[in-house]
Amino acid sequence: MSKYGLMRNELLAQKAIKGLASRNMTGYYVADKEEALKLALELIPEGSSVTMGGCMSAIEIGLVKAIEEGNYNFIDRDKAEDRRAAMLQAYDADVYLASVNAMTEDGILVNIDGNANRVSCIAYGPKKVVFIVGMNKVCTDLDSAMKRARNVAAPTNTLRFGLTTPCTQTGTCFDCKAPDTICCQFLTTRYSRHEGRIHVILVNDNLGF
Repeated sequence: MSKYGLMRNELLAQKAIKGLASRNMTGYYVADKEEALKLALELIPEGSSVTMGGCMSAIEIGLVKAIEEGNYNFIDRDKAEDRRAAMLQAYDADVYLASVNAMTEDGILVNIDGNANRVSCIAYGPKKVVFIVGMNKVCTDLDSAMKRARNVAAPTNTLRFGLTTPCTQTGTCFDCKAPDTICCQFLTTRYSRHEGRIHVILVNDNLGF
């Protein structure tokens, strides 16, 4: 990325951080994945119970590996004998790792979910939610953020999961009611009533989908 691209991202991130603050959420901007990992670990006290949904961004910066290898109680639904029980444990976790499908320049977070475990944990339950968000997910306004979530993030995830929704054939949303649809619940987080709960780390990189 050119130095001008970096400058633009930093300016945009500062605008988003101010928007998050106005919504009682805390934002940060870091230059790369390494800084994102360092900051995320600073936000997660050792000994914490930590879990996540399907957060590729947390994997990409090395955060999941660090949690698995560190002094944390990592609730891993993918390795649990009872997957549903592990997912329910998430609601009482100390820290929930997440990303967004999109967010607006003024700090509104947009997420789409199939089973609702991810969006419900973002909305309520875990004591702290740490979002890892690449600057590729920051959109001008709510309309463009929703379009990104539906036409970029959702089709990419259906392809990743090997599903048979119409978007896997065209790469764009059909507003379908296919049995495999992952666009079942839409969560727009425009304000947090719980100060200190939601932390958004904006990373100067393309992360996730």
